[in-house]
Amino acid sequence: MKRDHEDSCGGGGVKGECSSMSNGKAKMWEEEQQQGGMDELLAALGYKVRASDMADVAQKLEQLEMVMGSAPEEGISHLASDTVHYDPTDLYSWVQSMLTELNPSPDNNNNNNNIILDPSSLLIPDPLLNNTTTTTPSRVFNDDSEYDLRAIPGIAAYPPQDTTNNIDEIETGNKRFKPSPVESPDSTVSEPTRPVVLNDSQETGVRLVHTLMACAEAVQQENPKLADALVKHVGILAASQAGAMRKVASYFAQALAHRIYGIFPEETLDSSVSDVLHMHFYESSPYLKFAHFTANQAILEAFATAGRVHVIDFGLKQGMQWPALMQALALRPGGPPSFRLTGIGPPQPNNTDALQQVGLKLAQLAQTIGVQFEFRGFVCNSLADLDPNMLKIRPGEDVAVNSVFELHRMLARPGSVDKVLDTVKKIKPKIVTIVEQEANHNGPVFLDRFTEALHYYSSLFDSLEGTSSSTGSGSPSQDLLMSELYLGRQICNVVACEGVDRVERHETLAQWRGRMGSAGFEPVHLGSNAFKQASMLLALFAGGDGYGVEENNGCLMLGWHTRPLITTSAWKLPSGES
Repeated sequence: MKRDHEDSCGGGGVKGECSSMSNGKAKMWEEEQQQGGMDELLAALGYKVRASDMADVAQKLEQLEMVMGSAPEEGISHLASDTVHYDPTDLYSWVQSMLTELNPSPDNNNNNNNIILDPSSLLIPDPLLNNTTTTTPSRVFNDDSEYDLRAIPGIAAYPPQDTTNNIDEIETGNKRFKPSPVESPDSTVSEPTRPVVLNDSQETGVRLVHTLMACAEAVQQENPKLADALVKHVGILAASQAGAMRKVASYFAQALAHRIYGIFPEETLDSSVSDVLHMHFYESSPYLKFAHFTANQAILEAFATAGRVHVIDFGLKQGMQWPALMQALALRPGGPPSFRLTGIGPPQPNNTDALQQVGLKLAQLAQTIGVQFEFRGFVCNSLADLDPNMLKIRPGEDVAVNSVFELHRMLARPGSVDKVLDTVKKIKPKIVTIVEQEANHNGPVFLDRFTEALHYYSSLFDSLEGTSSSTGSGSPSQDLLMSELYLGRQICNVVACEGVDRVERHETLAQWRGRMGSAGFEPVHLGSNAFKQASMLLALFAGGDGYGVEENNGCLMLGWHTRPLITTSAWKLPSGES
């Protein structure tokens, strides 16, 4: 029994030495704490970190984790075999040296030749899947990025700063850090702005947007190795987000991946599929309803005294715009005019006459409400192929030309828009109604186009998410999922495609004003009646929360919060030419 007791410290002769070493080490630890202010918990584990350096070390450890996560395997394999030249017990210096070794300056890494990019290694999370949000501890985040995130909607990308509560301590895990006070020589000067406190999900949202922007910049600079690493990291960051932020980031990451790896999607898989997605977008949001309503109101006012009317629709699709116009014509005092509709659409891959099917449904409605109706479907590959003689304008009929989200597609081929507008002038319409996205996605610089698209589609996705949550449904509806796919295909075209394949070339109202003015058209003021009724329409749609109608020099804009998203404008020829 005595021997067992002595062996508990390694033998009787060592017992005193063991006790002496323990006392000596405790004394040395106590002296280090007094001299260097070392953190006692890490010191007990053998790491020397001054308490004042704790926040910096934590930040550098996080940076090291990001670098190692995105670095290629061959770039870090030497760490397992190379001699350690730095003392890992000095955690501050060791982490800094690791960062320097793994992330050298650009001057030392200019050889990008013979890079093999494997598209199968890119894993982007499914944007249509739900994910749960977990509550995580808060941390301090100072956004010193060069990118302006204020235009990105939602708190995930740019959380609001809380100015009501002073932050004296930030708790992370079991440690508390107190920000260093900033002394001012003048006691009357107000306290400087404190850092924004974000939880991990919010901070990751900011990093996600920064990474997307950095990836787009790498694409513009033709740095495929960096772009490859960043687009993979976007997928990891997006997986931690919920709702609109995750979905829009996933679609932009997929579009960037298409561009990086040279896998360009087909512009149109099937025009019938596009029409179905368009219909779901109509059902899930007020944007197309607003477009149809405001354009119809302008057409009605132009046709106020006409006995025979002819509407030429540059994109008939499912014909959802025209039942409301027909019903309004049926209620006109003195009886409805005869209504002739020419619906234009692309050829169908299965050679079905989809336009004629839409026309038959509209004819049935016209018969029910007592409107004399005539329909003609016209198939063409491009609006630029139209000729005035093809449209068969009859003497004595008032003509309206309607274009909803169609003209911007003509900008892919130089001169096509001018040719279309010249054709419109020759048929001498009473009014031309144009609805377009209020965005500039047709600039020559890719990074500018990417930034504008990220802001624009973030607002669109945020509005879809807001409308969906206001309905109180637990799971996303089919309309919402298909609407997101509808917008996702646009994102892919804006980001991944170039040349004639990039057809989503949206331009702003100011740019369309210039084009229409140069073509010889004059603006038609959309009156206050249209503004009031459009506002009432929004109130019926999910309470109208977040949406707003704005009048802009006779044109009407529909936006989400402070961002205009679509614009309706009306035009006519000068009185001497019509």
